[in-house]
Formats: sequence, structure tokens, C-alpha cells
Amino acid sequence: MRCPSCGHENRADRRFCAECGTPCAALCGSCGASNLPGEKFCGDCGAALTAAPRSTTSPAAYTPRHLAEKILAARNAIEGERKPVTVLFADVKGSMQLAEQLDPEEWSAIMQRFFRILSEGVERYEGFVDKFTGDGIMALFGAPIAHEDHAQRACYAALHLRDELRRFGQELRRERGLDVATRMGIHSGEVVVGRIGDDLRMEYTAQGHTVGLAQRMEALAEAGRIYLTEHTAKLVSGYFALRDLGASRIKGEARVAICRHR
Repeated sequence: MRCPSCGHENRADRRFCAECGTPCAALCGSCGASNLPGEKFCGDCGAALTAAPRSTTSPAAYTPRHLAEKILAARNAIEGERKPVTVLFADVKGSMQLAEQLDPEEWSAIMQRFFRILSEGVERYEGFVDKFTGDGIMALFGAPIAHEDHAQRACYAALHLRDELRRFGQELRRERGLDVATRMGIHSGEVVVGRIGDDLRMEYTAQGHTVGLAQRMEALAEAGRIYLTEHTAKLVSGYFALRDLGASRIKGEARVAICRHR
């Protein structure tokens, strides 16, 4: 497949150009079919292609093969078990206001690049992108691939993403005049791993508290910052420089101590 931007010849299955990073195909968020960049509606199901990419696409479509093989090999051993994990949420702060400033196709291209940076950063530390949230992601560390140092991996991934997204933000500010900033939230806790299908789709039956608190950390975080709960901070103590922000009352929770990466 030839890149529409630089002309580089890519493999047929490439979704982004290996030379310049431009999207070579737009994945339909409804059915997962590939479409050419710039097309407004999916050629398979007719859905609009300006929505956030891959939000409902099978995880098998974007998980690297070596990680997919590890997940499928381990699924019989982890299904139905309670597992300690670390959950990471990341999103674009003020994404609705930013989207209003651009043509839908331009915003879609920016978000495609954003999701690619997030996915690659998570997978670099053997995390798993559980879902796309419209303007961000939810990622898991410690399941389905088990790691005792899941909290450390999540924090390393967050720092890597912070740096990569900061560079991307500087590029957007320089070339398009956009002020794009990302925020992240992290919490560690237990989930029960449900059935894992051949397409890597998973069900987590005990996700309420653990996942919800990580998402609250993201919502509280300032632009460009990473917030984590006291529980996660204790797990990574000595590995990272953290700043204690004190306790905060969160809806539905007791007061929660919050830290952030300096």
C-alpha cells in the first residue's frame, strides 16, 4: 500500500506508514473494516469514519502478534481468577473544544496518530490496551500477561507516553497552532479475569472499584500530569520520584491519597 503523504510503499496490512507515520488506512469504529484515508464513510457498513478509531474494533486487530500469542497461551490459566493489576487511563484534555476547531478529517488523522503513540507505549512494557474511550485509552498491566511488577511497568509506560505525547503536542502547536495536552491516571487493585476469546476480547467482572478509581485519577489530573493513588505509589516506592498531593474526597469513595510524578 502506497502512503498518500510521502509515497512510501508499505506492506498491504500496514495501517500507518513506516516512513512518515501517516495513516494508510482508516479503521471503521463500527465494523473494523479498513478504508482509505480521507474517506468519510465505511465502504463495508456505511458508518461515519470521523469518530475515534478502533473504539469497538477487536483487540486482535491492534495487539502485536508476539503479545497476542502470550495472551492466548496463558488464557486457560487466568480465566476466572482474581488478579492484581494496574490500570492506566489517558485522554486528551478538552478534546471536544479542540475537535470543533478542525475539519473532522483533520481531527481524525490527529487522533489516529495519538492512539498509535498510546498503543505502542503501552505495548512497549507488555501492557494491554483494553479499550479506546473516544479520546483516550484504558490499559491494563499485570493481566492478561502476568507481571509482578505491573505497577512499575504502568509508571514506566506513563512516563514514556508523557514524553512522546509532549513531543507530538509541540509538533501540533508548531504546525497547526493547536494546544493539545494529555492527562493520565493510575490505580492498582484486583480484578477477576473473565472469558478471553480468540479475538482477545475480555470481560472483567470486578472492574468497578479498581477501574473506576483509575479513571477518577485521570479526571483529576492536570494537563500534562500523571496522577496515581497512594496504593500504587507504595508499590513503586523507591523507583520513581513522586510528589504527595495529600488526600482528596472522591465521589463514592473515602478520602483517597493522591500522588503525581514530578
